[in-house]
Amino acid sequence: MMELNDLIIFQKVAECGSISKAAAELNYVQSNVTARIKLLEKELHTPLFSRHKRGMIINSEGKRLLEYAKDITAKVEEMKLSFQDKADAGGLLKIGIVETVNALPHILSSFNDHYPNIEVSLMAGVTDQLVQDVLDMKLDGAFVTGPIRHPNVEQLAVISERLVLVAKRDSFTMDQLTTTPFLLYHKGCGYRGRLESWMKVEGIIPRKVMEFGTFGTIIGSVAAGIGITVIPQSTVTELVEKQVVDEHPLPEPYCDITTIFIWRKDAYITRSLNHFIEEIRMHADALADV
Repeated sequence: MMELNDLIIFQKVAECGSISKAAAELNYVQSNVTARIKLLEKELHTPLFSRHKRGMIINSEGKRLLEYAKDITAKVEEMKLSFQDKADAGGLLKIGIVETVNALPHILSSFNDHYPNIEVSLMAGVTDQLVQDVLDMKLDGAFVTGPIRHPNVEQLAVISERLVLVAKRDSFTMDQLTTTPFLLYHKGCGYRGRLESWMKVEGIIPRKVMEFGTFGTIIGSVAAGIGITVIPQSTVTELVEKQVVDEHPLPEPYCDITTIFIWRKDAYITRSLNHFIEEIRMHADALADV
């Protein structure tokens, strides 16, 4: 009979693309992982992976099972939460963030004052990956670039901003777009998506794109004159005032962005997450009134 643990093992093998790597991460004996995968394939009467010398690649039937496995394991975790949730909010919230959410420190500071027993763990990433992590219930929620069009996502607008191109002071004009390297977050970043949409419409092909994982590295490289980037205007206000960098406006509608907080629509909302959402809502209302 298929067991929940079989689905957990299957997901890890699909993620790692290797029996040995999955066994190491799960702290299982490799032969046990192999046996469980073979039993799954026997019970479902179909191979789930294509085997090769360097590992395993999930096939179309495996991908179909993977969707079921994610839903089932997520529901089990949700069930556990619903029984463990207590009247006094506490525990751990896993929250995803894009790195340039300027309102976040104020929200976290206020939330910590109101709910000192709730620990918030922040995990940085790009919008597309954070949305998927929320859907897979690896995160309780995430601050991302919106709007997000997905039937299983609830969203709350946090702050609206404008995107600008940023370059080293006096080193760039808009005529140099095709000859200056772009310093951008990895694919899946909402800011990068807006920039690429605009460039596609205008027929602009950048000479070179360099990918970075952190805001600090990007803006430091821009200030050093390595290239240009696209970023919310509020994140570089101080550097512009200090005349370290210049900002150049993007045309509408590509310049308008909204940071939103998302959570999975059909997930059980713990008291801790509910308090966090209400804290965001309070700050979003205050920002809207400014």
